[in-house]
Amino acid sequence: KIDMTLSLLTGLLITIFTMNAPAALKPGDVAADFKLKNVDGKMVSLSDFKNVKGYIVVFTCNHCPYAKAYEDRLIAINDKYSKQGYPVIAINPNDPSAEPEDSFDEMKVRAKQKGFKFPYLMDEGQKIYPQYGATKTPHVFLLDSKRVVKYIGSIDDSPTDASAVKAKYLEDAIAALQAGKDIIPNVTKALGCSIKVKKA
Repeated sequence: KIDMTLSLLTGLLITIFTMNAPAALKPGDVAADFKLKNVDGKMVSLSDFKNVKGYIVVFTCNHCPYAKAYEDRLIAINDKYSKQGYPVIAINPNDPSAEPEDSFDEMKVRAKQKGFKFPYLMDEGQKIYPQYGATKTPHVFLLDSKRVVKYIGSIDDSPTDASAVKAKYLEDAIAALQAGKDIIPNVTKALGCSIKVKKA
């Protein structure tokens, strides 16, 4: 009887958790807009970007070696694609109490060091990354102009070595979107560090 009660309680807790947890986005879903603080102190939303063809939303951070390995590639992607109507919007999903290197002050330092020309936003209270279903840093979501999800996953197939890239998943997805073609693959596995959540 005790085992059965425990099983029922466990099942109930899982059900409650699943009900409360937002479902991860899939290709074809419409992504939520947000209003998050940028490293310059200004609040930024997707709706602030006018006359865009899409958005490259990437969850990233300061401390993760995978995120660091992609910084120069993200800068290059923004330089290339923001001119074509696809700006990069970077979001730090980590709670600074769990990872002090990802504090807002450290974000400002990192953005200045690297010369980020794109917004680097703080997901304060960790409200946005669960809505998107981000699980890693980095984790990229390519949206069209209506915020419809077109591609989710890795930026490319070489998380640590830019010189070894063979498949440019994100850039291939943008090219397919621009050409009005199906994006294949439209989901890849995000490789990186786990998102750091505030400890209870």
